[in-house]
Amino acid sequence: MGNIGLQILHSGHDFFFEDMTISKLTLQLVKSILTWACLARLLTAADLIAANGPIEGPLDDFLGESRIELQKVFQDDRMPNIVVTRDGTVLATFGTSGVRVRRSEDGGKTWGGEITIAKPGFHGGGTTVDERSGDVLAFVEETHPPAPLKVYRSRDDGKTWQADKVTIHPDSKGNVPSMHMNEHGITLRHGEHQGRLLRPSRCYAGKNDEALWPQHYTNAIYSDDRGKTWNTSDPFPAFGTGEATVAELSDGTIYYNSRRHWAEVGANPRRRWTAISDDGGATWKDLKICQSLPDGPQDTNYGTMGGLVRLPVSGKDILVYSNCDSPQGRRLGTVWASFDGGNTWPLKRLVFEGKFAYSSLTAGRPGTPSEGWIYCHFEGPNEDSTVARFNLAWLLAGESTGDGTAPKNLFD
Repeated sequence: MGNIGLQILHSGHDFFFEDMTISKLTLQLVKSILTWACLARLLTAADLIAANGPIEGPLDDFLGESRIELQKVFQDDRMPNIVVTRDGTVLATFGTSGVRVRRSEDGGKTWGGEITIAKPGFHGGGTTVDERSGDVLAFVEETHPPAPLKVYRSRDDGKTWQADKVTIHPDSKGNVPSMHMNEHGITLRHGEHQGRLLRPSRCYAGKNDEALWPQHYTNAIYSDDRGKTWNTSDPFPAFGTGEATVAELSDGTIYYNSRRHWAEVGANPRRRWTAISDDGGATWKDLKICQSLPDGPQDTNYGTMGGLVRLPVSGKDILVYSNCDSPQGRRLGTVWASFDGGNTWPLKRLVFEGKFAYSSLTAGRPGTPSEGWIYCHFEGPNEDSTVARFNLAWLLAGESTGDGTAPKNLFD
């Protein structure tokens, strides 16, 4: 065959071969290139995540012998979050005069020294692991919000952090949200929005004055460009809310669970409020009061930040929630389990009997030292913070709440 110039257009990819002698070997090369082009077009965000290690594993990882361990990690401050990186490093973040992080590369058995993310700075919650790139994002406000915000990014598993230029668009009411003080963010793994970053946020009607609570509401921000640009969801369908949590269920539905300072006449402000999203966190519907989950101590309407995580178990929607389960005062730190995506919460178990205020939950990743552990980072006595790590087997030995029943066989 003679020498020719060959251009191939396939699925939006151009391949140009100039002055190439066409032979059987060349044709095989072209065929291979076309095959890889097809695969590249078909790869989804979830495939890219899975290519860097499994994102969900078997239920067995969280069972076995019942285990729980508690360890102090920070002193003299407030505002906890906890996440597990794509490589399995546990990152506990904390702070109001400056935001700090401690890393554990052995699943929470030991912890490295404190690393400063920003000083001064006020932890805005919502620490988010991008499961596609491996980057970790931390949200830092200048002071107690509402206040100017900076986003810090780590590209090395939480060892170093740099301020990142981001854009956050206002919501449908024209309000740019505050980040304070929400549960960690997530990377969506299912459905048409897989790969999206999503984290809860809130809107203050001015400062946190009691007279303005009826005008406060929560929402969420989401990014489809790895955290450079963020859109703000429609408001959560209840006023008086603040400090929320999100979890993605196995069918792509987003479950939203929020603290509340205020409720209209006839509604219970001392239990949690929930809603769902079927469009990747852009809008919310099906508002409900979750009577089984307390919003902090039951002698006040003010509520307490709670933690939430879905266990990374393939095909299961096991959620764990944390808060204080106390008739009076922020104490009796407890975790609850749901086996049906938050519809019922049949089991609970005491984690810590003493002071227990704000808390954050995350779960270990398959194939890493964190595998099989559930982590609860909470504010404890003396303005210190503690990380409790336990497994589902330990929680299954808890007490019944009367809200539904735990499955007799979790493997069904």
